[in-house]
Amino acid sequence: MKPKYIRWAVEGLCVGFILTCRFVPAWGEGYARMLYPFISSVLSACVSWIPFSLEEWLVIGMALAFVAVPWRGWRKGTSWLTVVRREAELLVIVYCWFYIGWGVNYFRQDFFTRSGTERVGYQEADFRRFLHAYADSLNASYTLRDLPSQEDMEEELKALFASVSSRFGLASPRAYQHPKQVAFNRLYSGVGVLGFMGPFFSESQLNRDLLDVEYPFTYAHEYSHLLGVSSEAEANFWAYQVCIHSRYPAVRYSGYFGLLPYVLSNACSLLGEEECRKLAESVRAEIRDDLHIKHAHWDALYSPFVGSVQDKIYSWYLKGNKIPSGQKNYAEVIGMILSLPDGHSVF
Repeated sequence: MKPKYIRWAVEGLCVGFILTCRFVPAWGEGYARMLYPFISSVLSACVSWIPFSLEEWLVIGMALAFVAVPWRGWRKGTSWLTVVRREAELLVIVYCWFYIGWGVNYFRQDFFTRSGTERVGYQEADFRRFLHAYADSLNASYTLRDLPSQEDMEEELKALFASVSSRFGLASPRAYQHPKQVAFNRLYSGVGVLGFMGPFFSESQLNRDLLDVEYPFTYAHEYSHLLGVSSEAEANFWAYQVCIHSRYPAVRYSGYFGLLPYVLSNACSLLGEEECRKLAESVRAEIRDDLHIKHAHWDALYSPFVGSVQDKIYSWYLKGNKIPSGQKNYAEVIGMILSLPDGHSVF
């Protein structure tokens, strides 16, 4: 059998597996619990010694390849059918690498199904109790202490992730998995991207413009993606959970502070502007100042036009991967917290 037929057969099997996982959540969950932990650990290990992100350069290389294939075909007088076949095969390879490397996690069972947690309906009295308890905890967590060293923070947060109950289906943290530096940091700041998970090499990337108060929450958010979490709401849930259980005051504060925009958003939409204003006023002035500083910091870096385009594309991307609420998915973290008996029984 010719090598190309073997290659096409492998590509076909990979596409078939991906499509089966998309439409059969049990297969997606099986991938996330049995295949993905091995795949991600191998990919991370292979590139862990490289200090910068390979994801960006791979994407650039792929884009150049899509241009180079027809150009090379034109130079050599290759038939257009052969050029189209090569372009299609390149697209299939990228598709398979993306989904088998990480993307099939989009098709796993949702947080409630796989953890055996009952999704609770909205009850105003319960929501109000949560708001009061959260505001008290947020106020109490405020601190002027500095963050621990990067090494100490990573070690502790990974230990907390490792202690999460197996029913939630997270992969095991690896000591050699560290956030990578990005080459196009200004671009990410311009579109409001604080970090991202690299699906091709199992790398997490963090924006260098992050404020100290944002760093632990964002680190834990992106690291949870590396552990097999696809939902942005669930990534926020894990960032909140692990940070508030830290022994470091600055990390705990980051956990409560990171949740604040989603709490305010939910309070405004469910209880109205007046109730939202009262909730905001119940937060310590120093914390409100931190929130204003954060908004001013990112507003100064944000490019409205490019950011609006990125928002639209990313929303389409999320909806195309079985997250129908798009970017609103980030704020659905509150429903996950309320569905747990005491709000933090995950360890």
